[in-house]
Amino acid sequence: QVQLKETGGGSVQAGGSLRLSCAKSGFTGAGYYCMGWYRQAPGKEREKVATIDSDGTTNYADSMRGRSSIFQDDSKNILYLQMNDLQPDDTAIYICAALAYSCNSDRGHWGQGTQVTVSS
Repeated sequence: QVQLKETGGGSVQAGGSLRLSCAKSGFTGAGYYCMGWYRQAPGKEREKVATIDSDGTTNYADSMRGRSSIFQDDSKNILYLQMNDLQPDDTAIYICAALAYSCNSDRGHWGQGTQVTVSS
């Protein structure tokens, strides 16, 4: 079965950087998935942070555009999210997702998440 395991979260001060990793396993080659990162902050709706399509096309939320980069290492089956100039509003649980058939889908597989805390 598909499994997604996030690592790399932590506590940083404003202006700092973090690189999140998502180890992917269990993909059989059947079906199509768009890989992405979401975040969930307390009291807020889940927000799509970034996606990367099979052809390498990337999309970012306005809140993260210019400060983040999504990329993957296919040889290691790892998805990454590099985040720079982090701010307290970026504090959230960051969740790796394999979206079924389209980057606009909200169905697929989800990791458990990794906590990112940014202090001012």
